[in-house]
Formats: sequence, structure tokens, C-alpha cells
Amino acid sequence: MADPAERPRDRIWELADNLHCSIVGTCLTNAEARSILAKLGRLDARTMTEHRLHGEIVQMAGRRDGGAKLLQKTLDRRHEREIKRFTEASTAAEVRTLWREYLERGEIPGAYWAAITHPATDWPLVQDVFGEVHMLSHLVGQSNRADIRRLRQLEADLAAQEAEALRQERRILELMEQRDALSSQARAADTDRSAPLPRPSDDPEASLKAAMKTLEGRLAREQAHAEALEEKVAILMQASHRLSQDLEAEGGRCRALAAEVAALEAVIETTSVSADTSAIDPACLQGRTFLYVGGRPRQVANLRRFTSERGGRLLSHDGGIEESLSLLPGLVGQSDLVLFPVECVSHEATAWVKRSCGDGAKPFHPLRSASLASYVHAVLPGSNQARSDAHA
Repeated sequence: MADPAERPRDRIWELADNLHCSIVGTCLTNAEARSILAKLGRLDARTMTEHRLHGEIVQMAGRRDGGAKLLQKTLDRRHEREIKRFTEASTAAEVRTLWREYLERGEIPGAYWAAITHPATDWPLVQDVFGEVHMLSHLVGQSNRADIRRLRQLEADLAAQEAEALRQERRILELMEQRDALSSQARAADTDRSAPLPRPSDDPEASLKAAMKTLEGRLAREQAHAEALEEKVAILMQASHRLSQDLEAEGGRCRALAAEVAALEAVIETTSVSADTSAIDPACLQGRTFLYVGGRPRQVANLRRFTSERGGRLLSHDGGIEESLSLLPGLVGQSDLVLFPVECVSHEATAWVKRSCGDGAKPFHPLRSASLASYVHAVLPGSNQARSDAHA
């Protein structure tokens, strides 16, 4: 095996497909992604949604001649400093040590790119680094309550500041009226010298002007503070909106999990330890053919056994790892329903499935995970998922 110091860094199209999504989402900004598509001649680069933008770049990452070279150059240029720092490492252990330093400081994007593509990085280290970056996304939910509390406190502070500013304005108006009254009296006294207006020895007009100046300074400071609070509230409102969207998505995921668990429990409750399936219709899938794209080989074998025991037939395709994607249209044509686990299939295979299903007017359904529960919930008659299969 070649010395890591003599091997070049990995290119993004040489990495495993399941890494592309996290690399694009973590190491590349949306502005840079749009710039890449614009350079490739995409007219909709500036207008497409962020979700579609992400999918386009992820799909591009695996194609060397389809824009991946430009993506590689952009990432190398953006994270040049971290790449140079990681060249000091010559073993996987040294790469891991550098990664931990950056992780503890919260400097994730550049270190992630430099570590994943380092020539000394082995597969166990890739899995550890990928797993740590993946788990960081779950920390967002833990900060929701604190952000909402800060937002509410800032709103209360802003209301208090506005009330105080209003009180100060009213006080200034009162002092201005008093000043005008004193000025009128002073002018009348100057006109009628025979009846001079008594003037206190401490010069009340000068004192009033000094008080006015002090209050005007305080008002200016309070107004500036109120404007700063308004800006913070606007920022937190945007963050709150994003958190609400994340919460809604998490709620949908929880509902899907609950439905999958219920479907799996129904199968478990009607299946004895001795595998006596007399309590469940042994032909509930009779005559139905399913196509499963992607997933894990061992789990696919379990899914095929589950389907055949209930009278159905399960075809499978590994999503392009060893089998050609050009085989998908033929398999789709033989199927009643096409399924694929979104966590364990490439973006390119997903695009092939949707296009083939659209051409053949076949329904497809993306599964939340590669688990037996997700599959059972999707294929058993009467499940909500089986009735909501999407068409391309």
C-alpha cells in the first residue's frame, strides 16, 4: 500500500455516495452552490429552491465530468487553510487528533472536508467523522426552547423600552412648554422695564436647558437601544420560523415512526414464537410484486422472506453499487409498487426510479428508513402508506 504522504487527497467523486449529501450541506454555502450551477450554464441557478439546489449539487458530486471538478475546486479554495493544516498529519490517528481539535472549537466545515479527503483517512475514521457531523444536526432541537425564551424576553424588553421612550417624550414636551412659558415671561419683563419679572438667583432657564439637554441625550440613547432590540427581535423571529419548520418536520417523522411501529406490532402480535402465522392472512400480499431499490443486502433478504411468506414477490436492485441503473426500467415494468429507503439510496438512483415510474405510470413510495417496520407499514393492505403511494 502506498505511503499516505505520497498519495493525493481524495476527490469528491471518489468518495462514497452517502457522504456527498453531508459534505455539500456542511462545507458549501448556498451562494457558492448557485455560483457553480451558474458557471455550468443553468439559467435557473438563482431562482431554484434551496432544497432543489442541494439535490442538484449532491447529484453532481458523483459525476467527474458533470461538474464535480468545479465543485472540488470550490471546496478546496474555500477550505484552503484547514487543508494546509491537515497536511501536517501523516497517519489516521494524527488526522483524528486534528479533527477533534477543530470539533471542540466548533470549526466544523473546513475540518470536515480536510479530514474526509485526507489520504491517511481510513474507513473507520470516515464513519466516525461522518457520524459526529450527522449528530450535530440533532443539537438544533435542544436549543429551541432557549431561543424561544430569549425571543420572548427581548419582546418584553422592547415593550418596556418603548413605554419608557414614550414617557420620556411626554416629559420633554412638558419641559418644552415650561421653557416657552418662561421665555414669554422673560420677553414681557424686558418690554415692561417698570415691572421687571423677578428672576431666581439660580437662573431657571439655564437649568431647564441643561435638563433638556440631559433628557434629549437619554432619549437618543434609549431610541438607539430600542432599534437594536428591534433588529434582534427580527433575527430571532426568523430563527423561530426556521425552528417551527424543523419542529413540524420532526412531528411528521414521529407520526411516521408511530405508524411503522403500529404496523410492526400488528405483525408481531399475530405471529407466535413458533412462526405460526395462522392468525394473519397468509395470502395478504398474494399476486403483488414489489421492487425495492437500495437498502442493505441482509435486510433485503429479510424483506424478501417476509413478502414471500405472505404470497407476494420482491424484486431488488442495489441502487447502482454493483448493478447497472439501466436495469431499473425493466424491473419497474414488472412491479406493482416501487419502494426505496431515502437514508440508504443514492440521489442518482432515486432520480432513475422517479423517471422510470413516470414513464411506466407505476406508483412509487420513498421509505423513511431501511428498516423492516418501514417496509411492513408500506406494503401491508390497509396501511395509510400503501394508500398514499406517489406517482412520478
